Amino acid sequence: MKRPTIADVARRAGVSKGAVSYALNGQPGVSEATRQRILAIAAEIGFSPSSAARALSGATARAIGLILARPAQTLGIEPFFMELISGVEVELSARSYALTLQVVADADAEIAVYRRWWGERRVDGVLVCDLRTDDQRVPVLEELRLPAVVIGGPTGTGRLASVWSNDAAALVETVEYLYALGHRRVARVAGLPDLLHTTIRTQAFTEVCQRLGLAEAVVASTDYTGEEGARATRRLLSSRIRPTAVIYDNDVMAIAGLSVAQEMGLAVPADLSIVAWDDSPLCRLVHPPLTAVGRDIPAYGAHAARQLLQLIEGAPATDLEDEQAHLTPRGSTGPPRIGA
Repeated sequence: MKRPTIADVARRAGVSKGAVSYALNGQPGVSEATRQRILAIAAEIGFSPSSAARALSGATARAIGLILARPAQTLGIEPFFMELISGVEVELSARSYALTLQVVADADAEIAVYRRWWGERRVDGVLVCDLRTDDQRVPVLEELRLPAVVIGGPTGTGRLASVWSNDAAALVETVEYLYALGHRRVARVAGLPDLLHTTIRTQAFTEVCQRLGLAEAVVASTDYTGEEGARATRRLLSSRIRPTAVIYDNDVMAIAGLSVAQEMGLAVPADLSIVAWDDSPLCRLVHPPLTAVGRDIPAYGAHAARQLLQLIEGAPATDLEDEQAHLTPRGSTGPPRIGA
């Protein structure tokens, strides 16, 4: 797990460390072609001239990084990330480590930050969230040999360590519960479709609905915001075959869906049952309180941080299956109205 050094740049360029220093600092002593080749190699492996002294000293940063490629407005209202970070901080503070957090626009920007952080010794490792299908970040982190723990999985993580929870089993438990209540028209308001956990939940939803004979099951994709959750709910409740139960991929969208149902004159749960994913205090503050799929999210973050610290200390990369989320029934679910 060695950071790039000036010697690595020199070896790849086939020049001396002195020549690399001249090129990186804009000093005479190398040709322009050689300078450009050295700069390109330094950028490729994530070495920054401003970090040369620290990189040569071998000092650790005593910090881990977390980059979130989500809209800032989503992060501000969604409790999941705040609870996750609180758990990470508990584990890090006990070891005198700091958390470096950055919000970026997309995966390309995230990868650029990884390269800069690792080249400048700003972090000793990173936590990776929102794993995507065919995630381009995974091979880059493997190439950089930057210690990393993926919060998610279990597939798609390559050789990186991961901490994951069985979302498929939790989704099946939820649909079977609604089926036992008598629901035969169940919908799901999902999050971003390119996220791996969304794909896993969608596949589990489709399979369990097919097994139970729920032919009217539908999935609507959103961006996790309350606005998108409300729009998806209006479309579902205005359709010719209206669902009698809806499962939402986060609590914010579930609360928005509850508001839309009440706005349209539907009684919850008699006309519509609602289930939120990732239980939170918000779910218990609304009326009726929301049935929710929940787990100990701070503990989830603490376990990921602990695994990353062990990785930084030289432990091998491993996968940890964390506690499965479970359903907590509340007032927002019940048997459908007769004839619904």
